[in-house]
Amino acid sequence: MAAHRRKGNVELVRLAGELRKGARANAAPIWSAVADRLERARHQTVPVNVGHLERLTESGETVVIAGKLLAEGRLAKRLTVGAFRFSAEAKAKVHAAGGTTLSLAEILKAHPDGSGVRLLG
Repeated sequence: MAAHRRKGNVELVRLAGELRKGARANAAPIWSAVADRLERARHQTVPVNVGHLERLTESGETVVIAGKLLAEGRLAKRLTVGAFRFSAEAKAKVHAAGGTTLSLAEILKAHPDGSGVRLLG
C-alpha cells in the first residue's frame, strides 16, 4: 500500500485546518467543502476564469473559489470574490468592475456561518 502523501504547501495545509475549524465552530459545511477541495491533488482542481464569474453569478454576490482565479474573459458585475490565489490580471478585472478580492482566511472571518456565500470550482 502506498504511503499517504501530505501537501507540501504549508500555507495551504494551515488554511485547510482553519477552514475545518471554522466549519465545526459555526456549523457551516461550506467551509469543510472548501477545505476538501483545497486538499485535492493539483490535477483534480480546475482554475476558474473571470468569464465564468460573469456567466454564473449575479451582481452583488459573494463567491468562494477553492483554487486560483484566472483572468480569461470579461467581468462587468460587482462581486466579492474569495480565492486561494488570484492572477494579477484577474484581481485587476474584479477591482475594475467595482468588486473586492479576499483571501480565503479573510472571507472566513467575514462570513463565519457561510450564509450568503456561493462555492464555485
